[in-house]
Parts: sequence; C-alpha cells; structure tokens
Amino acid sequence: MRYVLALDQGTTSSRAIVFDERGAACALAQKEFRQHFPQPGWVEHDAVEILRTQLACARAVLKKAKLAPGRLAAIGITNQRETTVVWDRRSGKPVHRAIVWQDRRTAARCEALKREGLDKTVQAKTGLVVDPYFSATKLEWLLENVSGLRARADRGELAFGTIDTWLAWQLSGGALHVTDPSNASRTMLYDIHRGEWDEELLRIFRVPRSMLPEVLPSSHVYGTTAKNLLGAELPIAGIAGDQQAALFGQACHEAGMAKNTYGTGCFLLLNTGDEAIASRNGLIATCAAQAGPKQFALEGSVFTGGAVVQWLRDGLRLIRKSVDVEKLAASVRPGRAALGSLCARHHCRTHARIQRGPYRARCSGIDRLSIRGPVAGHGTGLRTKIERAARRRRRRGRQSAHAVPGRPARHPRRASAGSRDHGAGRGVSRGPGHRRVDEPRRNRETMESCETLRAEDEARGSEEKDG
Repeated sequence: MRYVLALDQGTTSSRAIVFDERGAACALAQKEFRQHFPQPGWVEHDAVEILRTQLACARAVLKKAKLAPGRLAAIGITNQRETTVVWDRRSGKPVHRAIVWQDRRTAARCEALKREGLDKTVQAKTGLVVDPYFSATKLEWLLENVSGLRARADRGELAFGTIDTWLAWQLSGGALHVTDPSNASRTMLYDIHRGEWDEELLRIFRVPRSMLPEVLPSSHVYGTTAKNLLGAELPIAGIAGDQQAALFGQACHEAGMAKNTYGTGCFLLLNTGDEAIASRNGLIATCAAQAGPKQFALEGSVFTGGAVVQWLRDGLRLIRKSVDVEKLAASVRPGRAALGSLCARHHCRTHARIQRGPYRARCSGIDRLSIRGPVAGHGTGLRTKIERAARRRRRRGRQSAHAVPGRPARHPRRASAGSRDHGAGRGVSRGPGHRRVDEPRRNRETMESCETLRAEDEARGSEEKDG
C-alpha cells in the first residue's frame, strides 16, 4: 500500500498527517510555534521556525506510522494564506520575520489607496477588497522599510512567497519557486480572470516581477524534495491554501456547495463554479483549488476564532489547555463575575465586560499583547479595579442615604465636633471643606483569587523549570 503525506502549515501550529490509499488518516503529528507581536496590531512569524516545526512533524508522523519514506507516493502542502515571506535567493535565509495575514500595520496605506480610487481597480482584477489582510501591502512595506531590500529586490536577489512557496523552496533545496492559484489569488497582485500576475498591480505596489513565484495548478507534480530532508526524493504533487483545501476536502466540487471551518479564524466559502462573482455585501471572490477546470469561490471571514482560545491560554493564562475553555465558559452563571462578552474584531482589539451583582465595569483597549498580570488580577489589575469600583458605588449609596437636605447627595453629612475621632481619622470628616472618606476594605474573595493566581503561576514555573 502507498501513502500520502499531507503538510498542514497553519497560523499557530504545523501538522503532518499520513493518509492511506482509502483516504483514512493513519497518524498525525503537531507542533505549535511562537507568535510575535512587536507592536499592537502587528503579528509576525519566524519562517525558519515554521520550516523546522514542519520538518519535525513530517519525521515524527512517519515514525509514528512506522513508514519508510519510500512508501510515500507524494507530499501535499496546505498552508495559512497571505502570510508574506521574503528571502535571499542565494542563501535561502529570510530577510525579515514573516508578516502574518492578521497583521494590520499597512492599514494607513490601504486607506490611501482607497482615497486614490485604486480599490476599484484592485477588486476588478483580483476579486479582493483593499485590506492589510492580503499580501501586496505587506510586501510593499518590507521593501520600503527594511534597509537595503528595495535595491536588492531590483537586482533580482530576493524571492517572495506565501508559506506554501517558502516550504516548496526549502523542501526542494531551492529548486522550486512555485505557488498555486488559490494562494496567488490572495496576494492582491494576481488577476484571477486572466490567471496571471498583473503588471498594473505590480506597478501600483512597486513589486519587481522577478520576486514572484511561478503559478501552477493546485494538483500538479511541481518537483521533488531534497533526499537529505526526509530520506528520499518525494514528489511534491499538490498545493492549496488552507481554506480552499478545506472546500475541496469537504467535497464541495460543484457550484452552490459551501463549507464553514473553525480554526485560528472562521471562514465560509461557497463554490461559484467557473464564474468569479462580485459581491455587493463585502465578501470576496477568490480562486478555488484548481484540480481541473478553473473554479472560483465567494468567501466570508472572521479573523479571530481559535486565536482567542490561544490568547486565554498563553496571554492571560486563564486556562492550562485549549480544551479547558469549554469548562470555563460553561461555569459562567448570570450575575457572577466573568469575562462576560469577549469579542475580537478584525483589528484585534477586544473589550471585556465584567459583571458582579448590580455593579458593572468595562475594560477597553485589550489586545493580543495583553497578558495575565494586568488583566486577571495581579497588583492593580482588573479584578482589583472592579472591586474598587463596586466599593465606591456602595459608599456613594450609603452617603446618599445620610445626605443633609440642601446639600448635594454626593457630599456626606459632616460629623459634629464632639463626635470627631481626630486620633484615628477613619471614616470621619477632618473639618470644614473635607469630605468623609470611608476606609478602603479589601475584598476577601478578590484577595484569595489573586493568591490562587499567583500560586498557579509559581506552580507552572516550577513545572517548566523541572521540565
């Protein structure tokens, strides 16, 4: 029996799966890799780490399936789309960390393109809306902002690709600089109607044609892997962007069939057959995987899905494992303290509404750089602030109940001279013009929660150190 090795390179992890001739999965290996957030709204990956984790998964899954490399009929690649990698053609080394599809650093450039009216040109040719999501402005940003890259690109020294192209180059030992229509159509440089890189768009974004990969069908024998990587020269015989690969894998081969998948983001794709349909409601037209005649799809995207779970685990550290989020969500009851509505919009900003009884507060400005300490309750963290807000409201309520007629409700009745406790100075006015201030009372539940969080952190630190 022959087998197929699928390399699934995603946004947060790399996976490898071995399938047999019947299409049954025989073994799986997966490794997460680090997410880099240099600034709010910026997301980067180390392309070398991506390659390393992907190769490690491929070797691990072959070992798990007890397969010699020679029993593989072919390798297929599916990948996170739009993420932009630029590398030196001679050394094969990246010149900068990969800029991820979630990255928003080029938002101002996209707005400028819209003001110039170029969004209509882009949409007519590519099916896409002008947005930092796609590769063109990311590549333009690298050429303009990384010292020396523009000159090197003009001299033909640099190569560009999405993750599929990067993996194909590295797996082949630099012999392959290729992609497929499903990935090319996400760059904002590819005319999906003519099926080729567009010269007008290359001029708009100032991208040298020499940087771009050759576009070949999704089902195609592109070349072979270098023998020293996996122990044999294996055909690379399929490439497709992850969402189009899912559309194909869910057998949505005819117009009108659709799939919805949930990963780092959530994506709905509808097969539209041989016609690229222009949406009037903000959806995008894109190339489907090409395993025969040309096919297109309409796509709607929610950028942040599973990424929220990873943030709760790695950023806030409210859970230890991803599966724990279900138990955490199920534990929330009306009227109890909770992260009641956690919503991540396309620009990766999050608002957390926190409730405790009748008292409410809103914490704004949370993003993926936010970590556990400031948000979850350490020091002057969120929980402490919520409890302080609740105490202030209770105090105002008591003050209103004791208000002297004719005075504003927020000013409490001043104590008489004979009742003042000058020595203690607790909860009593110190004289004319001074407001009564109740002594702050530490909320026992909040303090116990903070101590629990700190104990968990110390325990985790000890486990990591022992490991």
